[in-house]
Amino acid sequence: MPTPAAEPPRPSLAQRAFAHPLFWPLLALALLLLGNGAFNPGFLSLEWRDGRLYGNLVDIANRAAPLILVSLGMTLVIAVRGLDISVGAVLAISATVAAWTITRMTAGGGGGLAPLFAAVAAALGAAALCGLWNGLLVVKVGMQPIIATLILMVAGRGIAQLVSDGQILTIYYAPYAFLGSGFVLGLPFALFVVVAVFAGLKLLLDGTALGLFVRAIGHNPVAAHVAGVRAKAITLALYVFCGFCAGLAGLLVSANVASADANNAGQLLELDAILAVALGGTALAGGRFSLAGSLVGALIIQTLTTTIYAIGIPPQVNLVVKALLVLAVLLLQSPEFRGQLKALVQRPARGRA
Repeated sequence: MPTPAAEPPRPSLAQRAFAHPLFWPLLALALLLLGNGAFNPGFLSLEWRDGRLYGNLVDIANRAAPLILVSLGMTLVIAVRGLDISVGAVLAISATVAAWTITRMTAGGGGGLAPLFAAVAAALGAAALCGLWNGLLVVKVGMQPIIATLILMVAGRGIAQLVSDGQILTIYYAPYAFLGSGFVLGLPFALFVVVAVFAGLKLLLDGTALGLFVRAIGHNPVAAHVAGVRAKAITLALYVFCGFCAGLAGLLVSANVASADANNAGQLLELDAILAVALGGTALAGGRFSLAGSLVGALIIQTLTTTIYAIGIPPQVNLVVKALLVLAVLLLQSPEFRGQLKALVQRPARGRA
């Protein structure tokens, strides 16, 4: 009788941890937080005061909320081999439309919650239309995603400035300010928005076939179409959703600062979102994505920004430091780089032996 093949040894817990796609992003985030705690003993402390939770960790999560929302939308677009570099401009359009709506509806002394609901609906509707425009250029016209979204990236701020007549619109309306600076159960309202979007996406992608379809389109859109997956319709919907997420971020940003600056709101946000997605382990070539990874990546970027300002690094060095950290984390995520690094470490040991 043939001898049964021996089962391969099971990887150890440490090996499984190192191989997990979230290990290196979580390690980078933990090291950043612990480093801040070492230089500033009160950095990691939390305090409950006047019915609210205060602390640097809460501030980081709150400030990262707009970037997390945009990164979630960007994750799904990249997962189907797309890209959206217009999210910063869409954020500016959303914020400006919301501010313009509130200004017009409250100019005659109107109050209540009607201006809030109208502003949110108008802003999210405008953002979704922007996503639809990008999706149609990619799916129907056949443009490359970077070119299709570059059009709105360039024109979007001009559209926002036309809406605002080139002015910074100031918002004096307490219900709207609650979106950006309000608290629920002691935590910033923005965090509940992020949790709702993230949980809804997880349920939709993991509880239905949509997640499988997205991965199939990313791996091979032609094969997915032949297999009966409505690749074009799903891709179009994901671009709309990406615009919607940028619109939500615009509401939070403008509500937090009580104004809408069409020229500067969301500047370079698209780059931070792409970095967050890459840090989280999503394959930029499509097919493999991680919503949790993108969330962690956004927190890394916000924590790094907070760290740079806290230790007094000049603003002109900010982008260089951010790029170096991102490069280090991405290299550690690469199995090829880790293999080459391991070979270099083992080579001297073999020579001594």
